Amino acid sequence: MNKKPEFESFDQMADTTASALAKAAASSAFHLFQDRQFRRLADLEQLSQTEEDRIFNELMVACIVLIMLALEAPDLRIPREFRDYCAALNKKIPKAHVDELRHLGVEKKHLKTWKKLINMRYEEYARDRHDVRAAAMQIESSEKGLDIDGLSKIQMIVPVQAVAIGCHHHICRGRTEGRDELFKLTLSSLSKFYVEIRVRFEGGEITPLTRARVALKKILHRKGSRK
Repeated sequence: MNKKPEFESFDQMADTTASALAKAAASSAFHLFQDRQFRRLADLEQLSQTEEDRIFNELMVACIVLIMLALEAPDLRIPREFRDYCAALNKKIPKAHVDELRHLGVEKKHLKTWKKLINMRYEEYARDRHDVRAAAMQIESSEKGLDIDGLSKIQMIVPVQAVAIGCHHHICRGRTEGRDELFKLTLSSLSKFYVEIRVRFEGGEITPLTRARVALKKILHRKGSRK
């Protein structure tokens, strides 16, 4: 008797994986938010609870958007047949986070606000990638000239730089002067998370996404054998 497959459809796979990734984003955001140095640099102890919550939400959204940008990165090293799945998964990430909040009892009006915030930050950070890439290319070219290796490195780090710059701006409400150490810490944390996500996507360890890749092949095989 054959064992029942873990996933029956692409949607089921994407929903399961999106949920796991949304939880990973929440964990990363919470880890940085609880970091003593971050709390000191962000003056969290001097802020109201409302302002603290706002800053945590910005960290949360930054991690969510970073996953989305990683999924659509042109240099992501995944099989061609897996691209469509990643595109579908990308669209499910925001919903997965909102569903998690719903399960935690968050009110409907706040869920709508979260949807708007994620969409707004995604559009902002995705747009900012172009300016970040242009600036990085200009710096690289002026220092040692651009080559394929240099372009590849720029391509890989652009998403996390764009998100870190935007997130820092929102955390500080635009008043970023003299807060370079806070930016560096935020960038470092987001970079670590981004690398971990890239490793997962590219099959560096067993995760919900890598399991989904195996299941995807099984589903395609089953469909092919029925023809």
